[in-house]
Amino acid sequence: MVESFRVARYRFDLEAVDQLHLPAYQGSTFRGGFGHSFKQIACFQLDWRACTPCARGNSCPYGYIFESTAPAEGPQFHHLHEIAPPFVIEAPSGAPRVYRAGDRLGFELVLVGRAIGYLPYFLLAFQELGRTGIGHPAGRYALQRISALHPWSGEQSLVYDGVDVRLGGPDLSVSWAEAAAQAALLPDDALTLRFLTPTRLKYQQAFVAQPPFHVLLRALLRRISTLAQFHCGAAWPGDPRALIAAAERVEMSGASLAWVDWGRYSGRQHQRVELGGFVGEISYCGELAPFREFLLLGALVHVGKAAVFGHGRYQLISS
Repeated sequence: MVESFRVARYRFDLEAVDQLHLPAYQGSTFRGGFGHSFKQIACFQLDWRACTPCARGNSCPYGYIFESTAPAEGPQFHHLHEIAPPFVIEAPSGAPRVYRAGDRLGFELVLVGRAIGYLPYFLLAFQELGRTGIGHPAGRYALQRISALHPWSGEQSLVYDGVDVRLGGPDLSVSWAEAAAQAALLPDDALTLRFLTPTRLKYQQAFVAQPPFHVLLRALLRRISTLAQFHCGAAWPGDPRALIAAAERVEMSGASLAWVDWGRYSGRQHQRVELGGFVGEISYCGELAPFREFLLLGALVHVGKAAVFGHGRYQLISS
């Protein structure tokens, strides 16, 4: 049990000031502009745009959230070239959409471990992004409120009312132990996963369009153990080899998946980046009890590549 592992979810409610033109996967638009806004408010350098990579590394809020690096000591970290950021933006997806001035829109933000304490930076950065504008052409929005959400009970607590930050509300983040208790309520012999956004799972140097269970489990292990290690201060104590061996005995009982081609222009890389992945449903059967907490946590923090944009989002359905 990773005692320090925590996940928090927040709802950001916005109101369009101008007409907004947003793409099919809005998370990419919010993430793209948000990074610049976050750096602008967090960087102590006069020329904050030139501070690349971050001069202060993990000690800077921007450096930690966007450019987390593994510690230099310890050979177990030498193979890690990139640490998973401790946040996910869950925004509407499916088709491009136009919002008129006065329309309401929004997204949910998932924060993991130490990043939960950086919520005020996220608030200020998304406020600044609203003043700058998003989409093409750029349109402004106003941040109306932020609410903390419990992922399973439906309980909500107002954090920001558009003017003031509300302090002293209930802690609606969830721990590994709470996730394990919730996961124990899931069936232990058959589950269906409904993938809502493009999911990019790589196995043996290739992206997989219809993942066997052990491929999904490997991706969940990588993501969740990395988040635990670098953003929650504690390594997952289990045996990954034994868990993967058990996952190889779980069978796929049905699949209705489709590959969605999608891409975005990366200002950092100065080129278009392809981010296609599979969506739809896939069912597994077998001895699923050892994997339920990973499946449940994955539904909170997503799985696979480009999770910060909202990719790899799925729901668990009892088969």
